[in-house]
Amino acid sequence: MNFLDVKTDYAFKKVFGSDTSKDILISFLNALIYDNRKNKIKDLEIVDPYNIPMIKGVKDTFVDVKALLDDDTKVIIEMQVLNHTGFEKRVLYNAAKNYSIQLNKSEDYHLLNPVIALSIVDFTMFKDTKEIITNFKLIEKEQLIEYNDDIELIFVELPKFKKELEQLENIKDQWIYFIKNAGSLEYIPQTLNPNIKEALDTVNEANLTKEELETQHKRKEFISIQKLALLKADKDGFDKGMSKGLEKGIEQGIEQGIEKGIEKGKLESAYVMIKDFNLSVEDVASKMEISVETLKEYIKSVKN
Repeated sequence: MNFLDVKTDYAFKKVFGSDTSKDILISFLNALIYDNRKNKIKDLEIVDPYNIPMIKGVKDTFVDVKALLDDDTKVIIEMQVLNHTGFEKRVLYNAAKNYSIQLNKSEDYHLLNPVIALSIVDFTMFKDTKEIITNFKLIEKEQLIEYNDDIELIFVELPKFKKELEQLENIKDQWIYFIKNAGSLEYIPQTLNPNIKEALDTVNEANLTKEELETQHKRKEFISIQKLALLKADKDGFDKGMSKGLEKGIEQGIEQGIEKGIEKGKLESAYVMIKDFNLSVEDVASKMEISVETLKEYIKSVKN
């Protein structure tokens, strides 16, 4: 058997964001958000379900999986493979935006419902802790008094998860293992929870259409291009930084060089995304956190 890599946004949304994903998503969120304490989530509604058969190319993949829980809490779930500059600010911005847009004009603030942003990342964000799952809330910094639970940010850092199949202790371990390793599995382990077995069946390549497999291939290729661009940006930034450092001081030169190199790498990556994947300038600029004007100027300079 071969399975899709669930770390790609296409496969991730096929598992968790389609019309048939409710039971799978309930199990997943109960395990990662509530640590299966009395299975707090009994029911949910997937907001704007991801209609897999309607996907054409990669333009439609800039969407989070969103769920409205039975207590009216909204959960935003995102799988992020690349550590783009400003990612942590984007997570906070999206959570705050989803919190604020709940009210219409003149409605009372007490009508606001909690928002949870759950981000699964394939890179290390918090090097000062070994914890795989970190949870952030508004809290008083001296006495650690919670302000409220209305905005909550949860991060799952996959590189910190080292357990093998035989070491999995609970359903939380199983779900993290599934996301990290589904693409390299050759069979469905019988020790896994039934919902996770169903999730694996969903991404079993034998059950997919030619169009779905082609879309997944494009997504993996797209991610590979971005990874190479980021690596090139790091190298260019370091090289330029060292060069400037010889002229103006090593410390200042490296800092400026890295900054310029990363910016150039982002522009190069954005240009490839637009040219090879038929994406709009506006979509790519938003995803890469580049101004539309800057990106248009770069494209114009390349074509000239």
